Amino acid sequence: MIDRPAPSGRVVVTGLGAVTPLGTGVDTFWPRMLAGGNAADRVSHIDPTGYATQIAAEVRDFNAEDWLDKKEARRIDRFIAFAVAAATMALTDSGIVLDDALRDEFGVLIGSGIGGLTFMGEQHRRQIESGPSKVSPFWVPYMIPDMASGMVSIVHQLRGPNNCVVTACSTGANAVGDAYHIVKRGDAVAMLAGGTEAPINEIGLAAFCAARAMTTRNDDPKHASRPFDLERDGFLIAEGSGVLVLEDYDHAMARGARIYGEIVGYGMSGDAYHITQPHPEGSGAIRAMRMALRNAGLTPDRIGYVNAHGTSTYYNDKLETAAIKKVFGEYARKLPISSTKSMIGHTLGAAGAIEALICLLAMRDKKLPPTINYEVPDPECDLDYIPNVARSAEVEYALSNSFGFGGHNVALILRKL
Repeated sequence: MIDRPAPSGRVVVTGLGAVTPLGTGVDTFWPRMLAGGNAADRVSHIDPTGYATQIAAEVRDFNAEDWLDKKEARRIDRFIAFAVAAATMALTDSGIVLDDALRDEFGVLIGSGIGGLTFMGEQHRRQIESGPSKVSPFWVPYMIPDMASGMVSIVHQLRGPNNCVVTACSTGANAVGDAYHIVKRGDAVAMLAGGTEAPINEIGLAAFCAARAMTTRNDDPKHASRPFDLERDGFLIAEGSGVLVLEDYDHAMARGARIYGEIVGYGMSGDAYHITQPHPEGSGAIRAMRMALRNAGLTPDRIGYVNAHGTSTYYNDKLETAAIKKVFGEYARKLPISSTKSMIGHTLGAAGAIEALICLLAMRDKKLPPTINYEVPDPECDLDYIPNVARSAEVEYALSNSFGFGGHNVALILRKL
């Protein structure tokens, strides 16, 4: 353990790492996002013939061997490899120097909504074809969602708090929020926090097709993800990872760290309504946003940008719009909102972390990413969604929404420093 003063009670972000369908690495994907890039295309990981949905936003520039030992890279599930890559990028970006003492105070909290679906599918096929004695002894460890945190801690020898969050599409945001509290109360000096997901495989695609939640615009993938647009028909499944270095403010200042921003608010709630549909009045989303504002000590008019959950599904988009109106009142009409899922699709358990990261970049560069494919206004979705083109804006506080199956609702508020 290192000898250190009491925690400052403030938590800042000093490193960012991302694996996204628009590119691996912040410097790759962020300019493409500001340009309105679109990652949607026909699925290439598997043959999608026969599936109701045959399109996705895949990560196509990723090689696990760039981040892991060759043997390990070939063996582990893709969701774990994504997490190791994003975490390694975030650590490097932070400039933090790890020694033995600091490693005892540096934790990992990376969640996954689903975990190792690809590995599970491969091993199940092996069991059916060759019998139970032929399955891999790694079937369980490479399938369970907590192995992303586990592998990251092993690779970087981080021995502080180690945990995993599984709250469906709220996972990444919950992971960042829970890690924020760990650092805030002094249980760690720093945390790697985020989400990771790799659901584009036979099982994942079949399952979500059966749920009838995805777009079926197979003949026009580039226009398939269209949050808040009247002609939306479901979400575009995607994969990737986002990881942030969260650090005690005093520790970051003492080492002269570059600071992206501060986490100042975290709210969460449960709908207690339905396993997949949001509450019809958006009450859970409302409570989460209000809790985050209360935690941050802010009035609604201090928020300068909202990165919406914005999945491009009928219910989510109209109910999130209604919830924002309830929380922000008349100010909602002036509030810039965008759904970056229009460009990179829905990365499920990784989405909340990637979108928190996007908020920090937007505030840093004074550029708000657009909602692309916004073409036909929906009378029930009538706010400012930054349609189609990025916008210049000075923002001090940004809010990021994440909502998940099971009625999970999360709101994070980040401040520019």
